[in-house]
Amino acid sequence: MNFATIKKHDVANGPGVRVSLFVSGCTHRCKGCFNAEAWDFGYGAPFTEQTQAEIFAALDHAYIAGLSLLGGEPCEPCNQRALLPFLQEVRRRFPAKTVWCYSGYTFDTDLAAGGRAYCEATDPMLACIDVLVDGEFVEELKDLKLRFRGSSNQRIIDVAASKNAGEVRLWQPTK
Repeated sequence: MNFATIKKHDVANGPGVRVSLFVSGCTHRCKGCFNAEAWDFGYGAPFTEQTQAEIFAALDHAYIAGLSLLGGEPCEPCNQRALLPFLQEVRRRFPAKTVWCYSGYTFDTDLAAGGRAYCEATDPMLACIDVLVDGEFVEELKDLKLRFRGSSNQRIIDVAASKNAGEVRLWQPTK
């Protein structure tokens, strides 16, 4: 897997100050995408152990609320497989930090068993994610007033609550 960039002090992609990893590779090709260069799976640099160490070091500060995964598309099956061991290590090292993931795939269809992005890594990866912002970006539904999402069709999902309930449960901010 390649990645496009790492932002070590991101305040736009989840609550608090976060470390954001923008992975490369996306097959959605959403009209108006803010990061179209990352559609190419070969864009950027290889996601190596050194890259992971850099992210671990950036996360290792009390003021960092957590990690956000964006793209490209973190939930492309090949990216899921590459991200899974990394996310499991993030969870092991930083259990109090939250993990957010932005995906054009939908939680209850595409990422469910039998869905178009479902693979052997999907369930364990989702177990490492607190909040999933799902759904393709739709330029005609773009709204700059929306918090943590780009278009009104996208949902901010509490993954654990949804898994426990057997249906989508939306994330509720604590403030």
